[in-house]
Amino acid sequence: MTPKEVLALCREKDVKAVDLRFTDMLGTWHHFTIPVGRLSEDTFEDGLGFDGASIRGWQAINESDMLVTPQPATAFLDPFTDIPTLIMIGNVQDPVTGEDYRRDPRHIARRAENYLKSTGVADTAYFGPEVEFFVFDNVRFDQKGHEAYYFLDSEEGQWNRGHAGSDSTLWGTNLGYTVRHQEGYSPVPPHDHLMNLRNVMMQRMHDCGLQVDAHHHEAASGGQTEIDLRFQPLVRMSDWMMIYKYVVKNVARDHGKTATFMPKPIFGDKGSGLHTHVSLWKDNEPLFAGSGYAGLSDMALHAIGGLLRHAGSLMAFANPTTNSYKRLVAGQEAPVNLGFSQRNRSSACRVPMYSNSPKTKRIEFRCPDPSCNPYLAFAAMLMAIVDGVQNKISPGEPLDRELYDPAVNPRLVPKTPSSLAEALAALEQDYEFLLRGDVFAEDFLQTWISYKRQAEVDAVHIRPHPYEFCLYYDV
Repeated sequence: MTPKEVLALCREKDVKAVDLRFTDMLGTWHHFTIPVGRLSEDTFEDGLGFDGASIRGWQAINESDMLVTPQPATAFLDPFTDIPTLIMIGNVQDPVTGEDYRRDPRHIARRAENYLKSTGVADTAYFGPEVEFFVFDNVRFDQKGHEAYYFLDSEEGQWNRGHAGSDSTLWGTNLGYTVRHQEGYSPVPPHDHLMNLRNVMMQRMHDCGLQVDAHHHEAASGGQTEIDLRFQPLVRMSDWMMIYKYVVKNVARDHGKTATFMPKPIFGDKGSGLHTHVSLWKDNEPLFAGSGYAGLSDMALHAIGGLLRHAGSLMAFANPTTNSYKRLVAGQEAPVNLGFSQRNRSSACRVPMYSNSPKTKRIEFRCPDPSCNPYLAFAAMLMAIVDGVQNKISPGEPLDRELYDPAVNPRLVPKTPSSLAEALAALEQDYEFLLRGDVFAEDFLQTWISYKRQAEVDAVHIRPHPYEFCLYYDV
């Protein structure tokens, strides 16, 4: 879509407001709105100003003026506003130099795509994430000096199977169709309480221009679900991920529910992942199909080698919260083993075997979770893949055997970081590959590490945990 076409769409749909969106360092969408009369062809060149000092990890207050330039190809109608509103995602620029802002996550993703092309390795990297999340009926949480708690509730939660039920409860009579812990994968209604809700989410995503592959209930009790997107190039998929979260949260809210992309909200059950499928193409031809292991090319195997070599530092972006590592625990079928396999889902990298078509041949990085900033996570993954291909990094031997029982597999398999602190330390020691092509700036990486340590790792570390009272109150 061109600027002229966007303006024509505004006239056709009687648009009254235009909403400009951009993403902060941590992956939160921000916006401001203008009346449609302020939008002109010049706006797509000149941009609109905003205060960058108020955005986490961005400009200092003495250099706070920023510009957002709307990208016409991202335009879509907001399905949730009361008056016709057009949304566009923008690039962030410095108003003095006119240059793209180096801490804008979308800029980093764009540079990663350009770097791939400059290497000659490929011209397109396709990303296809499997997005998991929870939908709850009620949530309460707080943290104070003298108390800390969280409370989650779901009509389908196993913990409610003995609930007496009454007109005063959220869902009235207890009809008994709850989902057992770790047994929620793809049941039909009435156990699947969320099918209709997911259908609405899917339709709203289509209304916004997204292509959905499939949706289903996920394994956990308490409202875990998954909606998968059709693979797209890196920047477009990152844009889609931001739209996806916006749609999921607002559809849930419109139905009196609440959605979260927190990786591990429920103890003792499955966490939410962002299993990410990746393939490289050149001149419209797939590059990952070959005659090697699992039908892979040497390039694909080297790409896996790059992901495994840099997995620790990648997870500082792909698993960027302290809660991320509550999901990545050995013995719970989580992808904590730094190896690859054609079917073993406990490996960090998997090779899907659903089809023999060269066009479907891809690799799956299973570590990421949906709390990540997609622009940064996907860009970092691509940089690791390119490094693997360029340096012909071997992925080692495949891990096709059961890994949880040491008696079955006594090999010492390298593991993923067990905490955000470990992942940040890994990034601190291994980020040279991210600097190539000027994709990530060293200043940005240092800011990321510093912010995450101070605002999250240290903040969680110094606060008493509720379970500590169970362990130690009576010492």
